[in-house]
Amino acid sequence: MTELDLHRIRALPKVSLHDHLDGGLRPGTVLELSRENGHALPAGSDTDAATLGRWFVEAADSGSLVRYLETFDHTIAVMQTTANLRRVAREFVEDLAADGVVYGEARWAPEQHTQQGLTQAEAVAAVAAGITDGIEASRARGHVIVVRQLLTSMRHVEPNLTAADLVLDDRSGTVAGFDIAGAEDGFPPERFLPAFVHLRTHGRPYTIHAGEAAGVDSIAGAVLACGANRVGHGVRIVEDIEAGPEGDRLGEVAAYVRDRRVPLELCPSSNVQTGAAASVAAHPIRRLDELGFLVTVSCDNQLMSGTSLSREMSLLVSELGYDLAGLRRLTVNAAESAFWSYPERRRLVEDVILPAYR
Repeated sequence: MTELDLHRIRALPKVSLHDHLDGGLRPGTVLELSRENGHALPAGSDTDAATLGRWFVEAADSGSLVRYLETFDHTIAVMQTTANLRRVAREFVEDLAADGVVYGEARWAPEQHTQQGLTQAEAVAAVAAGITDGIEASRARGHVIVVRQLLTSMRHVEPNLTAADLVLDDRSGTVAGFDIAGAEDGFPPERFLPAFVHLRTHGRPYTIHAGEAAGVDSIAGAVLACGANRVGHGVRIVEDIEAGPEGDRLGEVAAYVRDRRVPLELCPSSNVQTGAAASVAAHPIRRLDELGFLVTVSCDNQLMSGTSLSREMSLLVSELGYDLAGLRRLTVNAAESAFWSYPERRRLVEDVILPAYR
């Protein structure tokens, strides 16, 4: 393979670890479902799917995580019924499969989907059904894919064990683990320590958003205090790395994350939109990669960033000089960091990923 254009990258098997279900709707679906339930979209954005899609990207492209999160008001508003959740989940899986993703984890917060009477358990069941629909429809088109849920608690609400218990109670086989998300600054992960202890006691994995809107202290809280299996974003770990004439010197937190092989779920386009990185070209993913951190690449929110995992990888190629070997390394990192059984992860790496990247 001499060129890594978008078409070639799309054909490669990929692993998506950090992708929000409520940030991955098709613009046309948001438009259609909003019209059905009477939800008012921003003036001028509701004329057609293309216009609405541009509005989401422009609204998210503000350099503020708080403003970025406001765009979710419109996606969550159309994800309040069993039918709508099932449809959104099915389309999410189909879109990943069409982009060459072979394993994905869709994170979302059941507590945000009870406005029209669904219980959180019913919402989880609806998404599980949609994931199954999407997997079956994708396989019928020749795309083999596995997608699982990460159940999320919103960090600005009063901490509770509801979502953690739903992880433990899963009988669908689609729930992979737990996460906390939302406004990071001012809401440290330690607030949810009882949920993390509860999950760890029962052997269930969890990731924690940290090191995006807040800095190294947030990462320390997630990893050192709360024992996160992965860090969502973690891009600001570079603030604990000092460049010097004899090479980079890692601080205590950065050294722990690297040496203990804690995966970082980096999302270049999204990190630029929220101001965590100045540009893709200035994004620290390559520096962290070269220093030996266990880095992965994901989309975060496909709708808000107007992106796909293939596009994120193509940006790494064009802006940061990644080659096939580099993309293979990121993909293997992601596969080995998935919240999936060890035999399945090894099969994915050895039978699917490595043969395709040779």
